[in-house]
Amino acid sequence: MTSLALGQMRRRPAAFLGLAVALFLAIATVTLFGSLFAADVTSPTVARKAADGPGLMAIAGAFGEIAVLVAFFVVVNALGFALRQQHRELALLRTIAATPRQARRLVRGQVIVTTLLVAAPGWAAGATGARSLLAELRRRGMAGPGVRVPGTPVPMLVALAAALAVGLAASAVAARRISRIPPAAALTASSTEHGRTGAPRLLAGIGALVGGGLLLRLAATRPAERSDEAGQAALLGSLVLLIAVALAGPLAARVVAAVLGAPVRALAPGAGWLADANLRGYARRLSSAVVPVTLLVGLSGTMLLMTHTAGRAAGATATTVTSATDTWLRQAELALLACFAAVSTVNTLVAVTAERRREFALLRMVGATRPQLLRMLTAEAVLTTAVGVLLGAGVAGAAAAAFSTAVADSAVPSVPVAGCFWIVAGAAALTVPGILVTGLWAVHGPAAALVGGGRD
Repeated sequence: MTSLALGQMRRRPAAFLGLAVALFLAIATVTLFGSLFAADVTSPTVARKAADGPGLMAIAGAFGEIAVLVAFFVVVNALGFALRQQHRELALLRTIAATPRQARRLVRGQVIVTTLLVAAPGWAAGATGARSLLAELRRRGMAGPGVRVPGTPVPMLVALAAALAVGLAASAVAARRISRIPPAAALTASSTEHGRTGAPRLLAGIGALVGGGLLLRLAATRPAERSDEAGQAALLGSLVLLIAVALAGPLAARVVAAVLGAPVRALAPGAGWLADANLRGYARRLSSAVVPVTLLVGLSGTMLLMTHTAGRAAGATATTVTSATDTWLRQAELALLACFAAVSTVNTLVAVTAERRREFALLRMVGATRPQLLRMLTAEAVLTTAVGVLLGAGVAGAAAAAFSTAVADSAVPSVPVAGCFWIVAGAAALTVPGILVTGLWAVHGPAAALVGGGRD
Protein backbone atom coordinates (compact mmCIF):
# COMPACT_ATOMS: atom_id res chain seq x y z
CA MET A 1 0.00 0.00 0.00
CA THR A 2 2.90 2.37 0.65
CA SER A 3 4.16 2.19 -2.94
CA LEU A 4 0.61 2.62 -4.23
CA ALA A 5 0.09 5.67 -2.01
CA LEU A 6 3.34 7.24 -3.25
CA GLY A 7 2.34 6.48 -6.85
CA GLN A 8 -0.95 8.28 -6.40
CA MET A 9 0.86 11.28 -4.92
CA ARG A 10 3.22 11.41 -7.92
CA ARG A 11 0.27 11.23 -10.33
CA ARG A 12 -1.49 14.20 -8.73
CA PRO A 13 1.26 16.53 -7.50
CA ALA A 14 -0.92 19.66 -7.59
CA ALA A 15 -3.47 18.26 -5.12
CA PHE A 16 -0.89 16.86 -2.72
CA LEU A 17 1.29 19.96 -2.95
CA GLY A 18 -1.69 21.94 -1.69
CA LEU A 19 -2.20 19.45 1.15
CA ALA A 20 1.53 19.56 1.97
CA VAL A 21 1.51 23.36 2.19
CA ALA A 22 -1.58 23.28 4.41
CA LEU A 23 -0.01 20.72 6.75
CA PHE A 24 3.24 22.72 6.78
CA LEU A 25 1.35 25.83 7.89
CA ALA A 26 -0.54 23.87 10.55
CA ILE A 27 2.63 22.33 12.02
CA ALA A 28 4.45 25.68 11.90
CA THR A 29 1.54 27.46 13.62
CA VAL A 30 1.18 24.95 16.45
CA THR A 31 4.96 24.92 16.93
CA LEU A 32 5.05 28.74 17.02
CA PHE A 33 2.39 29.23 19.66
CA GLY A 34 3.40 26.10 21.57
CA SER A 35 6.92 27.52 21.81
CA LEU A 36 5.51 30.79 23.19
CA PHE A 37 3.57 28.85 25.82
CA ALA A 38 6.72 26.93 26.70
CA ALA A 39 8.68 30.19 26.93
CA ASP A 40 6.18 31.58 29.43
CA VAL A 41 6.05 28.39 31.50
CA THR A 42 9.83 27.97 31.74
CA SER A 43 10.63 31.63 32.43
CA PRO A 44 11.32 32.86 35.97
CA THR A 45 8.45 34.58 37.74
CA VAL A 46 10.40 37.84 37.87
CA ALA A 47 10.85 37.84 34.09
CA ARG A 48 7.15 37.19 33.50
CA LYS A 49 6.09 40.01 35.83
CA ALA A 50 8.44 42.47 34.15
CA ALA A 51 6.14 42.70 31.11
CA ASP A 52 3.37 45.25 30.61
CA GLY A 53 -0.08 44.20 29.49
CA PRO A 54 -1.88 40.86 29.74
CA GLY A 55 1.23 38.68 29.62
CA LEU A 56 2.75 36.29 27.11
CA MET A 57 0.45 33.38 27.98
CA ALA A 58 -2.70 35.44 27.42
CA ILE A 59 -1.38 36.95 24.19
CA ALA A 60 -0.30 33.57 22.80
CA GLY A 61 -3.61 32.01 23.81
CA ALA A 62 -5.80 34.71 22.27
CA PHE A 63 -3.57 35.02 19.21
CA GLY A 64 -3.00 31.31 18.68
CA GLU A 65 -6.51 30.01 19.32
CA ILE A 66 -7.97 31.35 16.10
CA ALA A 67 -4.76 30.89 14.08
CA VAL A 68 -4.54 27.18 14.94
CA LEU A 69 -8.23 26.62 14.16
CA VAL A 70 -7.87 28.37 10.81
CA ALA A 71 -4.73 26.37 10.00
CA PHE A 72 -6.54 23.08 10.57
CA PHE A 73 -9.59 24.35 8.69
CA VAL A 74 -7.29 24.86 5.70
CA VAL A 75 -5.88 21.33 6.19
CA VAL A 76 -9.33 19.72 6.19
CA ASN A 77 -10.36 21.67 3.09
CA ALA A 78 -7.16 20.73 1.21
CA LEU A 79 -7.41 17.08 2.24
CA GLY A 80 -11.03 16.79 1.18
CA PHE A 81 -10.20 18.18 -2.24
CA ALA A 82 -7.17 15.90 -2.66
CA LEU A 83 -9.31 12.85 -1.93
CA ARG A 84 -12.09 13.98 -4.26
CA GLN A 85 -9.52 14.11 -7.06
CA GLN A 86 -8.70 10.42 -6.40
CA HIS A 87 -12.31 9.30 -6.40
CA ARG A 88 -12.01 7.54 -9.77
CA GLU A 89 -8.75 5.76 -8.90
CA LEU A 90 -10.12 4.57 -5.55
CA ALA A 91 -13.28 3.36 -7.29
CA LEU A 92 -11.19 1.42 -9.83
CA LEU A 93 -9.26 -0.22 -6.99
CA ARG A 94 -12.57 -1.30 -5.47
CA THR A 95 -13.64 -2.91 -8.75
CA ILE A 96 -10.47 -5.08 -8.84
CA ALA A 97 -11.14 -6.52 -5.38
CA ALA A 98 -9.56 -3.90 -3.09
CA THR A 99 -11.46 -3.98 0.19
CA PRO A 100 -12.88 -0.87 1.90
CA ARG A 101 -10.25 -1.30 4.63
CA GLN A 102 -7.46 -1.29 2.04
CA ALA A 103 -8.87 1.87 0.40
CA ARG A 104 -8.95 3.61 3.77
CA ARG A 105 -5.44 2.39 4.56
CA LEU A 106 -4.21 3.86 1.26
CA VAL A 107 -5.68 7.25 2.16
CA ARG A 108 -4.22 7.11 5.67
CA GLY A 109 -0.82 6.28 4.22
CA GLN A 110 -0.94 9.34 1.97
CA VAL A 111 -1.79 11.58 4.92
CA ILE A 112 0.98 10.14 7.09
CA VAL A 113 3.62 10.37 4.36
CA THR A 114 2.68 13.97 3.50
CA THR A 115 2.68 15.00 7.16
CA LEU A 116 6.08 13.45 7.86
CA LEU A 117 7.58 15.08 4.75
CA VAL A 118 6.63 18.59 5.91
CA ALA A 119 7.22 18.07 9.64
CA ALA A 120 10.87 19.18 9.77
CA PRO A 121 10.37 22.34 7.64
CA GLY A 122 7.25 23.16 9.68
CA TRP A 123 9.16 22.79 12.94
CA ALA A 124 11.95 25.04 11.69
CA ALA A 125 9.53 27.70 10.46
CA GLY A 126 7.50 27.60 13.67
CA ALA A 127 10.55 27.86 15.92
CA THR A 128 11.95 30.75 13.87
CA GLY A 129 8.58 32.50 13.94
CA ALA A 130 8.32 32.05 17.72
CA ARG A 131 11.71 33.67 18.28
CA SER A 132 10.90 36.55 15.94
CA LEU A 133 7.48 37.18 17.51
CA LEU A 134 8.90 36.96 21.03
CA ALA A 135 11.63 39.45 20.10
CA GLU A 136 9.00 41.89 18.83
CA LEU A 137 6.89 41.41 21.97
CA ARG A 138 9.97 42.13 24.12
CA ARG A 139 10.68 45.25 22.08
CA ARG A 140 7.16 46.48 22.70
CA GLY A 141 7.30 45.68 26.42
CA MET A 142 4.72 42.88 26.24
CA ALA A 143 7.26 40.22 27.27
CA GLY A 144 9.99 40.44 29.88
CA PRO A 145 13.61 40.78 28.74
CA GLY A 146 14.50 37.48 30.41
CA VAL A 147 11.90 35.41 28.56
CA ARG A 148 13.43 33.04 26.01
CA VAL A 149 12.12 30.24 23.78
CA PRO A 150 13.35 26.98 25.36
CA GLY A 151 14.97 24.20 23.38
CA THR A 152 12.38 21.59 24.39
CA PRO A 153 10.97 19.43 21.56
CA VAL A 154 7.54 19.21 23.22
CA PRO A 155 5.85 21.92 21.06
CA MET A 156 7.16 20.22 17.91
CA LEU A 157 5.91 16.80 18.97
CA VAL A 158 2.53 18.25 19.92
CA ALA A 159 2.34 19.95 16.51
CA LEU A 160 3.10 16.70 14.69
CA ALA A 161 0.59 14.74 16.78
CA ALA A 162 -2.12 17.36 16.24
CA ALA A 163 -1.52 17.46 12.47
CA LEU A 164 -1.64 13.68 12.23
CA ALA A 165 -4.78 13.48 14.39
CA VAL A 166 -6.66 16.09 12.36
CA GLY A 167 -5.44 14.68 9.04
CA LEU A 168 -6.34 11.08 9.89
CA ALA A 169 -9.74 12.05 11.29
CA ALA A 170 -10.56 14.14 8.22
CA SER A 171 -9.35 11.40 5.87
CA ALA A 172 -11.53 8.82 7.63
CA VAL A 173 -14.60 11.00 7.09
CA ALA A 174 -13.68 11.85 3.50
CA ALA A 175 -12.92 8.23 2.55
CA ARG A 176 -16.03 6.86 4.25
CA ARG A 177 -18.35 7.26 1.26
CA ILE A 178 -16.08 5.73 -1.38
CA SER A 179 -15.24 2.79 0.89
CA ARG A 180 -18.80 1.97 1.96
CA ILE A 181 -20.71 1.84 -1.32
CA PRO A 182 -20.48 -1.14 -3.74
CA PRO A 183 -17.54 -1.06 -6.20
CA ALA A 184 -19.70 -0.61 -9.33
CA ALA A 185 -21.63 2.21 -7.68
CA ALA A 186 -18.36 3.83 -6.61
CA LEU A 187 -17.06 3.81 -10.19
CA THR A 188 -20.32 5.29 -11.49
CA ALA A 189 -20.30 7.97 -8.78
CA SER A 190 -16.73 8.93 -9.67
CA SER A 191 -17.83 9.92 -13.18
CA THR A 192 -20.72 12.12 -12.09
CA GLU A 193 -21.35 14.83 -9.52
CA HIS A 194 -24.25 14.62 -7.15
CA GLY A 195 -26.49 17.64 -7.37
CA ARG A 196 -27.69 17.52 -3.78
CA THR A 197 -25.90 18.17 -0.55
CA GLY A 198 -26.14 15.10 1.69
CA ALA A 199 -28.48 15.29 4.68
CA PRO A 200 -25.73 14.69 7.31
CA ARG A 201 -23.55 17.41 5.78
CA LEU A 202 -26.49 19.80 5.54
CA LEU A 203 -27.49 19.13 9.15
CA ALA A 204 -23.90 19.70 10.27
CA GLY A 205 -23.92 22.99 8.34
CA ILE A 206 -27.12 24.06 10.05
CA GLY A 207 -25.61 23.13 13.42
CA ALA A 208 -22.50 25.20 12.66
CA LEU A 209 -24.70 28.11 11.57
CA VAL A 210 -26.61 27.96 14.85
CA GLY A 211 -23.35 27.69 16.82
CA GLY A 212 -21.90 30.69 15.01
CA GLY A 213 -25.04 32.68 15.72
CA LEU A 214 -24.83 31.85 19.43
CA LEU A 215 -21.19 32.95 19.56
CA LEU A 216 -22.06 36.24 17.86
CA ARG A 217 -24.88 36.74 20.36
CA LEU A 218 -22.39 36.13 23.17
CA ALA A 219 -20.06 38.72 21.62
CA ALA A 220 -22.84 41.27 21.26
CA THR A 221 -23.87 40.97 24.92
CA ARG A 222 -20.38 41.54 26.39
CA PRO A 223 -20.00 44.86 28.24
CA ALA A 224 -17.81 47.52 26.62
CA GLU A 225 -15.07 47.13 29.24
CA ARG A 226 -14.68 43.48 28.18
CA SER A 227 -14.07 44.24 24.52
CA ASP A 228 -11.29 41.63 24.28
CA GLU A 229 -13.78 38.87 25.12
CA ALA A 230 -16.25 40.31 22.62
CA GLY A 231 -13.55 40.37 19.96
CA GLN A 232 -12.52 36.75 20.54
CA ALA A 233 -16.13 35.56 20.55
CA ALA A 234 -16.90 37.49 17.36
CA LEU A 235 -13.80 36.18 15.59
CA LEU A 236 -14.51 32.61 16.70
CA GLY A 237 -18.12 33.06 15.63
CA SER A 238 -17.00 34.18 12.18
CA LEU A 239 -14.82 31.07 11.87
CA VAL A 240 -17.74 28.80 12.85
CA LEU A 241 -19.92 30.57 10.28
CA LEU A 242 -17.21 29.95 7.67
CA ILE A 243 -17.28 26.27 8.62
CA ALA A 244 -21.05 26.35 8.06
CA VAL A 245 -20.44 27.85 4.61
CA ALA A 246 -17.92 25.10 3.85
CA LEU A 247 -20.34 22.37 4.93
CA ALA A 248 -23.25 23.82 2.98
CA GLY A 249 -20.88 25.08 0.28
CA PRO A 250 -22.34 23.29 -2.79
CA LEU A 251 -25.85 24.50 -1.98
CA ALA A 252 -24.85 28.04 -0.97
CA ALA A 253 -22.46 28.49 -3.89
CA ARG A 254 -25.03 27.23 -6.40
CA VAL A 255 -27.71 29.61 -5.12
CA VAL A 256 -25.42 32.66 -5.22
CA ALA A 257 -23.99 31.63 -8.60
CA ALA A 258 -27.50 31.33 -10.02
CA VAL A 259 -28.22 34.92 -8.99
CA LEU A 260 -24.94 36.30 -10.31
CA GLY A 261 -24.94 34.18 -13.45
CA ALA A 262 -27.75 36.10 -15.17
CA PRO A 263 -25.77 39.32 -15.78
CA VAL A 264 -22.72 37.29 -16.88
CA ARG A 265 -24.82 35.42 -19.44
CA ALA A 266 -26.21 38.72 -20.69
CA LEU A 267 -22.79 40.37 -21.00
CA ALA A 268 -21.06 37.37 -22.61
CA PRO A 269 -23.71 35.17 -24.25
CA GLY A 270 -21.29 32.44 -25.35
CA ALA A 271 -18.52 32.18 -22.76
CA GLY A 272 -20.76 33.54 -20.00
CA TRP A 273 -23.45 30.94 -20.60
CA LEU A 274 -20.93 28.09 -20.61
CA ALA A 275 -19.18 29.41 -17.49
CA ASP A 276 -22.48 29.73 -15.62
CA ALA A 277 -23.53 26.22 -16.67
CA ASN A 278 -20.19 24.79 -15.56
CA LEU A 279 -20.32 26.44 -12.16
CA ARG A 280 -23.91 25.49 -11.39
CA GLY A 281 -23.57 22.00 -12.87
CA TYR A 282 -20.49 21.19 -10.81
CA ALA A 283 -21.49 22.62 -7.44
CA ARG A 284 -18.91 20.65 -5.46
CA ARG A 285 -16.11 21.87 -7.67
CA LEU A 286 -17.44 25.41 -7.37
CA SER A 287 -17.61 25.02 -3.60
CA SER A 288 -13.97 23.86 -3.51
CA ALA A 289 -12.96 27.05 -5.32
CA VAL A 290 -15.28 29.40 -3.45
CA VAL A 291 -14.61 28.30 0.15
CA PRO A 292 -10.96 29.54 0.25
CA VAL A 293 -12.02 32.89 -1.25
CA THR A 294 -14.79 33.12 1.34
CA LEU A 295 -12.27 32.29 4.08
CA LEU A 296 -9.91 35.01 2.85
CA VAL A 297 -12.58 37.71 2.62
CA GLY A 298 -14.46 36.61 5.75
CA LEU A 299 -11.47 36.52 8.10
CA SER A 300 -9.71 39.57 6.66
CA GLY A 301 -12.94 41.57 6.59
CA THR A 302 -13.86 40.57 10.16
CA MET A 303 -10.45 41.57 11.52
CA LEU A 304 -10.40 44.84 9.55
CA LEU A 305 -13.90 45.91 10.60
CA MET A 306 -13.31 44.92 14.23
CA THR A 307 -10.00 46.79 14.41
CA HIS A 308 -11.51 49.91 12.87
CA THR A 309 -14.59 49.72 15.09
CA ALA A 310 -12.47 49.22 18.23
CA GLY A 311 -10.30 52.20 17.31
CA ARG A 312 -13.36 54.39 16.81
CA ALA A 313 -14.95 53.23 20.08
CA ALA A 314 -11.75 53.68 22.12
CA GLY A 315 -11.41 57.37 21.29
CA ALA A 316 -9.85 59.30 24.10
CA THR A 317 -10.56 56.68 26.74
CA ALA A 318 -7.54 54.51 25.93
CA THR A 319 -3.94 55.47 26.37
CA THR A 320 -1.71 55.87 23.35
CA VAL A 321 0.39 52.87 24.40
CA THR A 322 -2.63 50.61 24.87
CA SER A 323 -4.19 51.65 21.56
CA ALA A 324 -0.93 51.19 19.65
CA THR A 325 -0.30 47.79 21.25
CA ASP A 326 -3.81 46.54 20.62
CA THR A 327 -3.73 47.77 17.03
CA TRP A 328 -0.39 46.08 16.37
CA LEU A 329 -1.61 42.77 17.78
CA ARG A 330 -4.74 42.85 15.65
CA GLN A 331 -2.77 43.79 12.54
CA ALA A 332 -0.33 40.94 13.16
CA GLU A 333 -3.21 38.51 13.62
CA LEU A 334 -4.86 39.83 10.46
CA ALA A 335 -1.64 39.33 8.48
CA LEU A 336 -1.25 35.74 9.71
CA LEU A 337 -4.85 34.77 9.00
CA ALA A 338 -4.78 36.44 5.59
CA CYS A 339 -1.62 34.48 4.78
CA PHE A 340 -3.33 31.18 5.61
CA ALA A 341 -6.40 32.06 3.56
CA ALA A 342 -4.33 33.29 0.60
CA VAL A 343 -2.27 30.09 0.49
CA SER A 344 -5.43 28.00 0.66
CA THR A 345 -6.99 30.06 -2.14
CA VAL A 346 -4.06 29.73 -4.52
CA ASN A 347 -3.52 26.01 -3.78
CA THR A 348 -7.14 25.07 -4.34
CA LEU A 349 -7.74 27.17 -7.44
CA VAL A 350 -4.61 25.89 -9.17
CA ALA A 351 -5.51 22.27 -8.37
CA VAL A 352 -9.18 22.69 -9.40
CA THR A 353 -8.23 24.22 -12.76
CA ALA A 354 -5.38 21.80 -13.48
CA GLU A 355 -7.73 18.84 -12.93
CA ARG A 356 -9.89 19.96 -15.87
CA ARG A 357 -7.38 19.25 -18.67
CA ARG A 358 -9.45 16.38 -20.05
CA GLU A 359 -12.63 18.48 -19.95
CA PHE A 360 -10.92 21.25 -21.91
CA ALA A 361 -9.56 18.70 -24.41
CA LEU A 362 -13.07 17.35 -25.01
CA LEU A 363 -14.34 20.87 -25.66
CA ARG A 364 -11.50 21.44 -28.12
CA MET A 365 -12.36 18.22 -29.95
CA VAL A 366 -15.95 19.40 -30.52
CA GLY A 367 -14.79 22.74 -31.94
CA ALA A 368 -13.93 25.07 -29.08
CA THR A 369 -10.81 27.17 -29.60
CA ARG A 370 -8.24 28.05 -26.98
CA PRO A 371 -9.28 31.75 -26.91
CA GLN A 372 -12.90 30.67 -26.33
CA LEU A 373 -11.85 28.42 -23.45
CA LEU A 374 -9.84 31.23 -21.90
CA ARG A 375 -12.82 33.59 -22.18
CA MET A 376 -14.95 30.95 -20.46
CA LEU A 377 -12.34 30.60 -17.70
CA THR A 378 -12.24 34.38 -17.28
CA ALA A 379 -16.01 34.45 -16.79
CA GLU A 380 -15.75 31.54 -14.32
CA ALA A 381 -12.98 33.30 -12.41
CA VAL A 382 -15.03 36.49 -12.12
CA LEU A 383 -18.10 34.55 -10.96
CA THR A 384 -16.05 32.51 -8.46
CA THR A 385 -14.56 35.69 -7.03
CA ALA A 386 -17.95 37.37 -6.78
CA VAL A 387 -19.56 34.38 -5.03
CA GLY A 388 -16.67 34.09 -2.54
CA VAL A 389 -16.63 37.84 -1.85
CA LEU A 390 -20.39 37.97 -1.22
CA LEU A 391 -20.37 34.97 1.14
CA GLY A 392 -17.27 36.24 2.97
CA ALA A 393 -18.69 39.75 3.25
CA GLY A 394 -21.86 38.34 4.78
CA VAL A 395 -19.84 36.52 7.47
CA ALA A 396 -17.62 39.55 8.14
CA GLY A 397 -20.61 41.88 8.35
CA ALA A 398 -22.42 39.66 10.87
CA ALA A 399 -19.33 39.27 13.09
CA ALA A 400 -18.45 42.98 12.96
CA ALA A 401 -22.05 43.94 13.78
CA ALA A 402 -21.96 41.77 16.92
CA PHE A 403 -18.62 43.24 18.00
CA SER A 404 -19.81 46.78 17.31
CA THR A 405 -22.92 46.18 19.42
CA ALA A 406 -20.67 45.29 22.36
CA VAL A 407 -18.08 48.07 22.12
CA ALA A 408 -20.05 50.93 20.52
CA ASP A 409 -23.67 50.10 21.41
CA SER A 410 -24.52 50.12 17.71
CA ALA A 411 -25.02 47.26 15.29
CA VAL A 412 -23.47 49.34 12.50
CA PRO A 413 -19.68 48.84 12.53
CA SER A 414 -17.16 51.37 11.31
CA VAL A 415 -16.37 50.48 7.69
CA PRO A 416 -13.01 51.55 6.21
CA VAL A 417 -13.92 51.74 2.53
CA ALA A 418 -10.31 51.76 1.32
CA GLY A 419 -9.42 48.70 3.40
CA CYS A 420 -12.46 46.78 2.16
CA PHE A 421 -11.57 47.67 -1.41
CA TRP A 422 -8.08 46.23 -0.97
CA ILE A 423 -9.48 43.00 0.49
CA VAL A 424 -11.75 42.54 -2.53
CA ALA A 425 -8.93 43.51 -4.88
CA GLY A 426 -6.61 41.04 -3.16
CA ALA A 427 -9.16 38.24 -3.50
CA ALA A 428 -9.58 39.04 -7.19
CA ALA A 429 -5.81 39.28 -7.70
CA LEU A 430 -5.37 35.77 -6.27
CA THR A 431 -8.39 34.18 -7.93
CA VAL A 432 -8.48 35.47 -11.49
CA PRO A 433 -4.76 35.17 -12.36
CA GLY A 434 -4.54 31.85 -10.49
CA ILE A 435 -7.30 30.35 -12.63
CA LEU A 436 -6.13 31.92 -15.90
CA VAL A 437 -2.44 31.07 -15.55
CA THR A 438 -3.27 27.46 -14.75
CA GLY A 439 -5.86 27.49 -17.53
CA LEU A 440 -3.24 28.57 -20.06
CA TRP A 441 -1.28 25.43 -19.21
CA ALA A 442 -4.38 23.22 -19.08
CA VAL A 443 -5.67 24.10 -22.57
CA HIS A 444 -2.37 23.29 -24.29
CA GLY A 445 -1.28 19.90 -25.50
CA PRO A 446 -2.77 17.46 -28.03
CA ALA A 447 -6.50 17.13 -27.31
CA ALA A 448 -6.80 13.53 -28.54
CA ALA A 449 -3.96 12.35 -26.31
CA LEU A 450 -5.39 14.14 -23.26
CA VAL A 451 -8.86 12.66 -23.80
CA GLY A 452 -7.44 9.17 -24.33
CA GLY A 453 -5.15 9.49 -21.32
CA GLY A 454 -7.94 10.06 -18.84
CA ARG A 455 -7.92 12.75 -16.25
CA ASP A 456 -4.26 13.40 -16.25
